[in-house]
Amino acid sequence: MRIDKKELPNRINEHIHVREVRLVGDNVEQGIYSIENARNLAEEQGLDLVEISPNANPPVCKIIDYQKFLYQQKKREKELKAKATKIVVKEIRFGPQTDDHDYNFKLKHAQSFLNEGCKVKAYVFFKGRSILFKEQGEVLLLRFANDLEEIAKVDSLPTLEGKRMIIMLSPKKK
Repeated sequence: MRIDKKELPNRINEHIHVREVRLVGDNVEQGIYSIENARNLAEEQGLDLVEISPNANPPVCKIIDYQKFLYQQKKREKELKAKATKIVVKEIRFGPQTDDHDYNFKLKHAQSFLNEGCKVKAYVFFKGRSILFKEQGEVLLLRFANDLEEIAKVDSLPTLEGKRMIIMLSPKKK
């Protein structure tokens, strides 16, 4: 099987161009070998000579099955990616004259989102001439942040972006 040199993160077999290498690994006696001897040892075992640390003097090589090594490396990367935390942002929309009942209803939803570990993006949407009530929107968002201060921290204070006034909240660490 031919392996394209461009897709390799490490140099292997014939692509290693030095006189001698330090050989490490499980199935070989550790030490400094000439490149020909190291390649012959790898070939006898039906494995590949892989350069692990090219900057060392002499470069460090290991005799392993390179395809198996690549497979395990991809598997490790996939596991790390699966363990990485995914941040979910939930949005809650208000009008500048949102009623108390609607406000409390949306507040409960925000509390449940924050308890699940999601970030909350609350915004007041100004339609038409309601942009005149910017202060009411800001007061509403600050009240919202104040009511959630026990379970959330404010990432950004209310900012006006076009027709929206936005505030970001993230859950507090427990």
